[in-house]
Amino acid sequence: MNNTHIVLATKNNGKLKEIRVLLAQSGIDVLCAEEVGVAEEITEDGKTLQENALKKASFVFERVHGWTAGEDTGLFIDALDGEPGIHTARWLGEGGDHVAYTLERMKGIPPVRRAAHFTAIVALISPEGKEFFFEGRVDGHILEAARGTAHPHLPYDVLFVPDEGDGRTFAEMTGEEKNMFSHRARAIQKMKDFLS
Repeated sequence: MNNTHIVLATKNNGKLKEIRVLLAQSGIDVLCAEEVGVAEEITEDGKTLQENALKKASFVFERVHGWTAGEDTGLFIDALDGEPGIHTARWLGEGGDHVAYTLERMKGIPPVRRAAHFTAIVALISPEGKEFFFEGRVDGHILEAARGTAHPHLPYDVLFVPDEGDGRTFAEMTGEEKNMFSHRARAIQKMKDFLS
């Protein structure tokens, strides 16, 4: 599929940048919703990542009637019974210090009990209204102190060390290094394979 345009329902510039890099040279152009005149806030009140991703994609689809996508990501920390999970971006509301809050919640939890994983779900809607879902997951653990500089709008990157890496946090990696095995990269790669 050449020169496909997908409108992504997000206002997260960090997420948008990552996805554009992942789809570079694929013939798939990604526009954010605001670039096509859809500026309304989308309420993410689904019970699962899949529901939230589809809600975002559907909201934009109703306005543009072309290829649209929504993506939702959750950080699931075992010792916190899966929190923040689907509430990852909204755990503290706007402007809260997610890193400090996470570290406070995990105070005293030993390294062997700090397992966590990121899961990303991409919901894709075709111009005909068909829905498709793509999932990516990466396992790792939460540090006891932040390391690195967070990528824009991705605060948890300073705390999360993927099991498959070399001991660095996502924040200590370049964007290209992170994209080698991040949850979002895996979900987007599946979408890319599907579209091509």
